[in-house]
Amino acid sequence: MAAPTATEHAPAPSLPRTVRRRRAALLLLIAATVLTAGGTWLFYGSSWLRVTRVKVTGTQVLTPAQVKAAAAVPLGGPLVSADTGAIEGRLVKRLSRIESVDISRSWPHTIELKVTERTPAAIVENDGKFIEVDADGLRFATVETAPRGVPLVELTPVQGASYRHFGTKQLLKSAVEVAEDLPDAVRRQALVIRVRSYDGIAIRLTGGRTVVWGSAENGEEKAVALTALMKAAKGADHFDVSAPTSPAASSS
Repeated sequence: MAAPTATEHAPAPSLPRTVRRRRAALLLLIAATVLTAGGTWLFYGSSWLRVTRVKVTGTQVLTPAQVKAAAAVPLGGPLVSADTGAIEGRLVKRLSRIESVDISRSWPHTIELKVTERTPAAIVENDGKFIEVDADGLRFATVETAPRGVPLVELTPVQGASYRHFGTKQLLKSAVEVAEDLPDAVRRQALVIRVRSYDGIAIRLTGGRTVVWGSAENGEEKAVALTALMKAAKGADHFDVSAPTSPAASSS
């Protein structure tokens, strides 16, 4: 039997290291391209991840139907490319009661709208209806019935230099600041906040009681003084905290 030749027993020559690296890099590139193309098709081209539902939460006065109508979320488009900025813009513009909205995608088919509504700090009467005003002094809605527990602002400014300087808008904002600074227990009893001038603000409470507040400045100190005064003079029906360091109470 003939002995094997040297050529028959020689191992196959290995590829150079640089060639192996190039092949590996090419395979990785091909795999990445396939995955990218597949992912792009899945998110944008397939019917699996498209907007088919809008979910609304957080509403108090508004209804989910009102929010959905104002949001006008296009259905049928890819969920990944839904323009959340445009949706938010439409909501804030069309529904002034909305203070903010958190928009998120809930895979595979839903746009979620979590609404935060403005809450009235005070109301202003106009032609038998009531304009709701938030804590920033923004008039945001008109309603037929006054919301419970929200004080009515009566603007009866004295014409003069003070009124010309501050104007109705600033006086209304001062009234709202007073409403926000009132102690919780007193705010629930506040019926009317009457504003005659920058430093001429008074509050009418249930039971025929009144509070002279003065200006909207030093609201926290006045709230503390009023709480202490009402505890100390339980039979009083007139309270003056316009100077919170020297409050006074009296009875009719």
